[in-house]
Amino acid sequence: MRWTVHLDGGPRRVNHAAVCCRDLIYSFGGYCTGDDYRFNESIDVHVLNTQNLRWTLLPQKKDENGTVLKYPEVPFQRYGHTAVAYKERIYMWGGRNDESLCNFLYCFDPKTLSWSRPNVTGVVPGARDGHSACVIGNYMYIFGGFVEEINEFSCDVHALNFETMEWRYVQTFGVPPSFRDFHAAEHIHGRMYIFGGRGDKHSPYHSQEEMYCPEIVFLDLKTKVWHRPSITGKVPVGRRSHSMCKLDNLEDILRDNIKVKFFSVIYNDLIYVFGGYNGLLDQHFNDLYTFDPKTNCWNLVKPHGKPPTPRRRQVGIVKDARLFLFGGTSPCPHAAVQEQTSLIDNNDTHVLDFKPRLKTLAILTVVEKRIDTTCLPKELRYEIRAMTQPNSISRPVNHAG
Repeated sequence: MRWTVHLDGGPRRVNHAAVCCRDLIYSFGGYCTGDDYRFNESIDVHVLNTQNLRWTLLPQKKDENGTVLKYPEVPFQRYGHTAVAYKERIYMWGGRNDESLCNFLYCFDPKTLSWSRPNVTGVVPGARDGHSACVIGNYMYIFGGFVEEINEFSCDVHALNFETMEWRYVQTFGVPPSFRDFHAAEHIHGRMYIFGGRGDKHSPYHSQEEMYCPEIVFLDLKTKVWHRPSITGKVPVGRRSHSMCKLDNLEDILRDNIKVKFFSVIYNDLIYVFGGYNGLLDQHFNDLYTFDPKTNCWNLVKPHGKPPTPRRRQVGIVKDARLFLFGGTSPCPHAAVQEQTSLIDNNDTHVLDFKPRLKTLAILTVVEKRIDTTCLPKELRYEIRAMTQPNSISRPVNHAG
């Protein structure tokens, strides 16, 4: 396991949401400190090609008269929202700008690069940000977040049936996770695992007396019962705005049967947690933990290579046994000790390779040792440039007269 890539020049974004479809990662919205998010400008969509590691900004959609589509036809620029994939469509829900929140469901079609608003029925959850969403079967499950209309944190579960487009409140049993926002959720074996997030001593109300829960809790989607497993290992410090993910289907990752067998023993069915922030400690993290749902054991892992700087509000997406991590907020490295509140929004992209190929390790050696590449094949020189040359985001051409 090794951090293999660190490229600057990507989208400078915080509290964005992203989904991987085929070889492309679509990143929706987010914000950058200093920009104005009071108005309902159209959301931006950046795309990362996981093969050549290049970013592209998609052009804004226009109507038949050439006018750029605005909210509510397309989502407004937002942060604290969620995005999930279902049957080669991407569904975005929730989030806010500096003035308002949204609880419309939007659908993005990666083939046509267009937005739509599916008609939904049932009890639509109250608009919120800082919630989590994951897909299990044909349902999208929403948990937690901060519901501004009632000015409260949430610990409720809502489900959207993608086949019927019906929302419903999910009645759960047992003791749910405490009220929180900016936690993370991941599903595995019919369970929805919840870890981290920010709560309040006076929850569900927001009194600025923050709490950070270090427990990992899961909801059994068959019985709708919450469980708190007995944990062993090195438990991460409670945190919010971290990344939590698991590997894709192993059959799609490695086609060689021997590699699949080996990989399943070492990596299969593990949940990964990276980074985040604890406000009580005023500390950002760049640590990496694994959680094994089979043994309920936490483990602090230290990959080879140079890790990303400590950060929160980044996005982490797993594709083909690689974790792509980008954006987020970090303490300014040049700030004085007494100015630790000085923060910087990142525009970098990192890749963690869970099992780097010999070819990748050779490329890293060439780069680290500054070996002359002129005698190498053209294709190999191209790969080296892709892994080392900073991004320059490809932007759409404005054909307006």
